Amino acid sequence: MATILDELHWRGLLYDSSDGLAEVLTREHVTLYIGFDPSASSLHIGHLVPLLTLARFQRFGHTPIALAGGGTGLIGDPSGRTQERQLLSKAQVEENVEAIKRQLARFIDFNAQANPARLINNADWLTRLSLMDFLRDTGKHLTVNYMLAKDSVRSRLSSETGISFTEFSYMLLQAYDFAYLFEHHGCTLQAGGSDQWGNITAGIELIRRVHGKKAYGVVYPLVTKADGTKFGKSETGTVWLDAQRTSPYRFYQFWYNTDDTDAVRYLKYFTSLTAAEIQGLEQETAAQPERRAAQLHLAREVTRLVHGDAALARAEEAARALFGGVLSSLTASDVQDIFDDVPSITVPRHDLEGDGLALVDALLRCGIATSKSDARRAIEGGGIYVNNLQHADAGRRLTLNDSIDGQFIVLRKGRKNYHLMRLA
Repeated sequence: MATILDELHWRGLLYDSSDGLAEVLTREHVTLYIGFDPSASSLHIGHLVPLLTLARFQRFGHTPIALAGGGTGLIGDPSGRTQERQLLSKAQVEENVEAIKRQLARFIDFNAQANPARLINNADWLTRLSLMDFLRDTGKHLTVNYMLAKDSVRSRLSSETGISFTEFSYMLLQAYDFAYLFEHHGCTLQAGGSDQWGNITAGIELIRRVHGKKAYGVVYPLVTKADGTKFGKSETGTVWLDAQRTSPYRFYQFWYNTDDTDAVRYLKYFTSLTAAEIQGLEQETAAQPERRAAQLHLAREVTRLVHGDAALARAEEAARALFGGVLSSLTASDVQDIFDDVPSITVPRHDLEGDGLALVDALLRCGIATSKSDARRAIEGGGIYVNNLQHADAGRRLTLNDSIDGQFIVLRKGRKNYHLMRLA
């Protein structure tokens, strides 16, 4: 690819950009920034496009700045929202910023020799900014008419909730950020989602008025599913990058379950696979959709990127467990994650002590069998599995030695009829 814009274009990630930016990127390396809102203690998959955008720019020789919104996070961005955010305390924002710092290092290189990434917190200047100085030196350069014309403001003005002065000021604060980074870090480019175009152009205008210089913006499209619904949530809620919030197994499954109509597009958005590699996967998926080649590579690439090779291996091992794979190497946490939505019963731990609980009785308690004779027939017919191991002895008894970490026993009838025994 000749420039990073060519790269973004073929990946479908170039929504709009400032006039003249293509020429600038052809002849020189620039410093750019993307802001990250510290509204939670973890980033989520909705942040992957901006994170990967910084990474892609860095690979093309440009210098990325990840701007943690420790200051603007106290206000809240009204863009794309129908009502005002719940304001966080300073302590909450600071705690969230520290947590986000650790996640950024998986995407951008802070130790690169030529163009190391930088992490900067806008609380360093915004929290020290005098209101009088801000109104005099910044507010006078952008008219209310100019701000009202922006979509993020206009849409809120026409809503029932309206927009508070606090959120109305957000555009000025983000413009001030761009001007500050321009002056102190030589940053000439801001990137963001398409809903940020109004805020970005406000910063460009402020730099022109204050410094008499040219700055630029580039925006990528907001990610949606093929059916137009919002991307980034599973049935259980937000998909986080923090393994404690969303396990690597659940994370892997989210990507593997991507619809056929979205899989190739997401490979372009969320991986570093080449155009030829993605085209090959597209052809393979079209020819044999049941093999889900595109989804498999998508799940592997993104899980490896976010959680590493070891977590990917465990996630794939856990995924195989649903199709009869061994469970001996899994932890109780893995089992709870994998079989969270299968039928379960709680069995007193003392029932498995001593001689234990007859497998026949366990099947009856779980509802796998309708009677003891039904249970015996199922066992002797080879259709019953304990922790995915087949057992054909109708006299088999379950003991604590059968439990995984002393907490679970997984029973299965046939290929997919799972039941979970929780020991209490």
